[in-house]
Amino acid sequence: MRILFVCMGNICRSPTAEGVFRRLVEERAPGLDLEIDSAGTHDYHVGEPPDSRSVAAASRRGVDLGRLRARQVDDADFERFDLIVAMDRLNRETLLQRSPAGRRERIRLFMEFAERSDVEDVPDPYYGGPLGFEQVLDLAEEAAAGLLEEVLRRKPARRPR
Repeated sequence: MRILFVCMGNICRSPTAEGVFRRLVEERAPGLDLEIDSAGTHDYHVGEPPDSRSVAAASRRGVDLGRLRARQVDDADFERFDLIVAMDRLNRETLLQRSPAGRRERIRLFMEFAERSDVEDVPDPYYGGPLGFEQVLDLAEEAAAGLLEEVLRRKPARRPR
């Protein structure tokens, strides 16, 4: 299964979600065959590492974002990824507008996977203070757990040998 996390610039929320989800999979389902990536709907930061504040906040929780580099969603992503997870409604709408009609069901909001239903969007911490980056991590950890449960439910059963 292939999962793509998407925000606007791919330097704060989506790389954080990618890193948190990647760590969770390594801890809880290490043999699970997944491809995990992130991208942005816009090309503002292509080739850049995640925001240093995201990197620092994630690092304090044991999540490594150091090797990630921003990229923009391209048309091939709608075919390649089984699940495209938007960090907020605005980016989901952008993805839905760009997506081929037969691929729109693959686009979901990240917070749909969280247990609580009172939050739809992972807020962009870029123009805020350090607490915003901690909030993104809190939400990412919560939604990542639900996403992993969903992935494990979708995983086809192994055939007996």
